[in-house]
Amino acid sequence: MKDLRIFHKTNDVLSAELVADIFGVTKATVQKWENQGVLVCQYEDKLGKKYYPILQLLQFPKFNQLIFSQWDQEQLIKPVRAFQSVELFAGAGGLALGIEKAGFNVIFLNEIDKDACETLRYNRPNWQILEADICKLDFRKLIDNEVDLLTGGFPCQAFSYAGEKLGFADTRGTLFFEFSRAIKEIQPKVFLGENVRGLLQHDNGRTIKTIQSVLSQIGYTLVPPQVLNALFYRVPQKRQRLFLVGIRNDLVPFAQFEWPSPCPQIMTLADALKAGALFETDVATSPGHLYPPRKAAILQHVPPGGCWRHLPIDLQREYMLGSMHLDGGKTGIARRLAWDEPCLTLTCSPAQKQTERCHPDETRPLTIREYARIQTFPDFWEFCGSLSSQYRQIGNAVPVNLAEAVGRSLVHLLNSIETKTVQPKSILREEPRQLDLLSLFEGNICSR
Repeated sequence: MKDLRIFHKTNDVLSAELVADIFGVTKATVQKWENQGVLVCQYEDKLGKKYYPILQLLQFPKFNQLIFSQWDQEQLIKPVRAFQSVELFAGAGGLALGIEKAGFNVIFLNEIDKDACETLRYNRPNWQILEADICKLDFRKLIDNEVDLLTGGFPCQAFSYAGEKLGFADTRGTLFFEFSRAIKEIQPKVFLGENVRGLLQHDNGRTIKTIQSVLSQIGYTLVPPQVLNALFYRVPQKRQRLFLVGIRNDLVPFAQFEWPSPCPQIMTLADALKAGALFETDVATSPGHLYPPRKAAILQHVPPGGCWRHLPIDLQREYMLGSMHLDGGKTGIARRLAWDEPCLTLTCSPAQKQTERCHPDETRPLTIREYARIQTFPDFWEFCGSLSSQYRQIGNAVPVNLAEAVGRSLVHLLNSIETKTVQPKSILREEPRQLDLLSLFEGNICSR
């Protein structure tokens, strides 16, 4: 763990990679700052990795905002009553678990993948989980349950456009259409959508414009979308995701929303896999994929934090083949992780050649439990299905700690609505309700 609140008072250093991550720029930009004299490299290691004194970073307002953030104060946010949430595209439960940790009562989840549903049922027997195709569900059956929050990481698909209409029907056939249909039918006070960061620029920005237009048509105001890097929310991983928050129009005058403040503690791979700030014990032994013998023999030569460029030239040629001289750094190829840096973004497979995630010391891919810890799943959270299915479930998940941080912002938002729209004596009136919501969906066929 790198606690910047402490380190900024010392002569400690940060790597160029971490400096780039903190400021959301490329390493080339950091090098440009050095060339211009804005930063001075304190030393360079044998791999060519540069380090800069933390004291130099205080000249940047963004770095000061990180050190003096409101993170600690935001940990005290609690719901004024038992807010109820429904989740779609639930996956292995990373988003729902984080939302629950923030204080929500998760009353219903929908997921189509069999293994993911088994994972959810195994870990949360009290959650009501409907394994079904979202396209076949009539969500109007939930409208009487006063859903406070609807969440879901809908997959991003291309939309069809009809001139300048950008209407609800133009998204039909996509999973965003199903997500927006659920919003329209359930009428939650607030919704949270999660997606890849590229959605903001998808089709030159027209996709996000369509989303905003559709949400406006069904009676919701979209907060300006935000890309959040899990790195700043006690997640030992560089993972950027886009979050969409929408508020029902009749509640907008009472709503106060702010995105979560960053945590000034930057977690590293060591925090994920060893006892410390995140976990009380070292990571447990668990199954995992293995490299073919020849690949393992080649990767044995890559040092911690290194990649294919640190192989002997003959092994570079053998491993890279025709791609060796293509443009781009290709630094994800034959990449070995480093203990003192956050992990690179996890994929659905730990041994893909273009996005290698090799253990820092042992020449093997990360295991299931290592994957889960990097996504900040608790050690008791088990995953069902084949090994490949478990990797896919974890790799696709929203990091739990990131979801919890966003969840606290949503609690604050709903608190602001509740305290201004409900009589003070009745704010704490509700207890979590244990209703049989699954029975509402017997047959799973929409009556639309």
